[in-house]
Amino acid sequence: MNKVFQVVLLTTVVLFTACAQRELNTKTSHTTGWNYWDKKTTNFQAKNGDEYGIPSSMVVIEGGSFTIGEKDEFITAPRNNMTRTLTVSSFYMDKYEVTNLDWNEYVHWMNVVFGHSEKSKNLYLRAMPDSTVWREEMAYNEPYLNYYFHHPAYSFYPVVGVSWTQAVAYCRWRTDRVNELALVNCGAIARPPFDKLLPIEEAAIPQWEQENPGYHVDTVILHITALGAPAEEGEYEEGEEGEEYEGEEGIDQENDTVYEYRPSYEWIRDKFVFNTEKYVHADYSPEFGRHPLLDTYGNPRKVNEKDGIMVIGFRLPTEAEWEFAAYAPQADEEGILREGKIYPWLGYHPRDLSKENVGRMQANFVRGRGDMMGMSGALNDDYVITAPVDAFLPNDFGLYNMAGNVNEWVLDVYRETSYQETSEYNSFRGNIYTYPKRDENGKFEIDSVGCIVVTYGSAEDKRDWKDGDVTSFIITHYPLDTARIMSDTLIQQAYDEAGVNWQQDLKEDPSDILAPRITKEERVYKGGSWRDRVYWLDPSTRRYLNQDKSSCTIGFRCAMSILGEQKLENKQRR
Repeated sequence: MNKVFQVVLLTTVVLFTACAQRELNTKTSHTTGWNYWDKKTTNFQAKNGDEYGIPSSMVVIEGGSFTIGEKDEFITAPRNNMTRTLTVSSFYMDKYEVTNLDWNEYVHWMNVVFGHSEKSKNLYLRAMPDSTVWREEMAYNEPYLNYYFHHPAYSFYPVVGVSWTQAVAYCRWRTDRVNELALVNCGAIARPPFDKLLPIEEAAIPQWEQENPGYHVDTVILHITALGAPAEEGEYEEGEEGEEYEGEEGIDQENDTVYEYRPSYEWIRDKFVFNTEKYVHADYSPEFGRHPLLDTYGNPRKVNEKDGIMVIGFRLPTEAEWEFAAYAPQADEEGILREGKIYPWLGYHPRDLSKENVGRMQANFVRGRGDMMGMSGALNDDYVITAPVDAFLPNDFGLYNMAGNVNEWVLDVYRETSYQETSEYNSFRGNIYTYPKRDENGKFEIDSVGCIVVTYGSAEDKRDWKDGDVTSFIITHYPLDTARIMSDTLIQQAYDEAGVNWQQDLKEDPSDILAPRITKEERVYKGGSWRDRVYWLDPSTRRYLNQDKSSCTIGFRCAMSILGEQKLENKQRR
């Protein structure tokens, strides 16, 4: 009887295992029976995305429901994040904050590609962080202005002086570089021809312009020297002023002017710069690589979203995602979520209480008035300003410095009462539904950095959707009676000498000093910094700053949505 039972049990297990295996596949259609990838048929190319793994330097944040909002009570605290239960889907998130080294790579690329043309040099300059954020009227921080971003001693420290707008531009640039490399590695496109950005000899210009119809070569003046004075290259022999100059080729001996010829900015923007959306949707076609993808008829084609080769795009995390990732709420073996976290670590203590790390500071922050790092010979957090992004212990998701070090930009527009109107799933305020812009010929318009221009109408702007903060609707721009100013030239002269444009700048009531200034451009930042007290290390706290401003206490990290499977253990590294 026992043997019969064992046979029945074994048979049941086998049948159950067989039934549990997925019948769906990418070889044969389970609905029509026709083979996929068969050149004798329509050669339909079916794909399964399960094999694509974790982007480099990111970790999987397995989503779920959690209680977002205040975890403790402070009498003087702003009540701008009341508790409510939300669900976030799984997503990827950078293990570390974006570093100075990361941003230097970005700036270097912008300089190599755009920095040699007068028309595009401003694109490179706009990518630079604002070093003046270190200046403080009653402190000597001048060395940080020149060295914090550039010196290798700070390579692995978080980049600061970066606005929300700059961070978003970096995310787009990172997306394009990662996708470009993925296409190069799989042989779909050729490696970018950076050698074509090198100076072109004057004799070769006609041939270059013939090979690139519609584009020209720019003439860039590197430097002009006074007659008889040395240029950057070569030298004068001793003698009378104006004696013949002996230097490199390309020197105009009469005027001492050095010329350099390069492809035009328009050619670089349209033909050289890889942009994911432009590559997929516009007429931009880079050279095919060693193993280009083929269409149904055997012709080379561009990679598209259906191939699953490219990442869907880096971005800033939403506020809900960031707070979820910081707290790292995870159920135990019994499926019960352990509550009680005030900070990314368990409990109220800023020091680690575990046996192996007892007494170790868990974040970089200010302990008290004037105490930035402890006493000489007994430093506690070891850093007076920022710390390396891998300093201190990670939280339960493996993320470093989710409290302290630097605050971090998130994607959301700030509203004090955002909690009153929210979605239960992937909550976010700041949606703008864009669509690509086309010219009169129906072609996609390309912006200054080679990306497809997007536009939107007022109906697509959802940043103020069901805004519960009534003060944001108060009209604060009151027109003044400027008739007297217009009739009195002395008053106009006084304003002009003061540098005030009375026709524009005096259209607001100067007495309205208490009017609210929360606009659609105010963005949330979270996490606390090296300059904050422990209260701001609570991930539920939130502050805001205009998206075009920056600070020496604000950095960021990137996130990316996960498509398909949400379980952590099913994700593999790329």
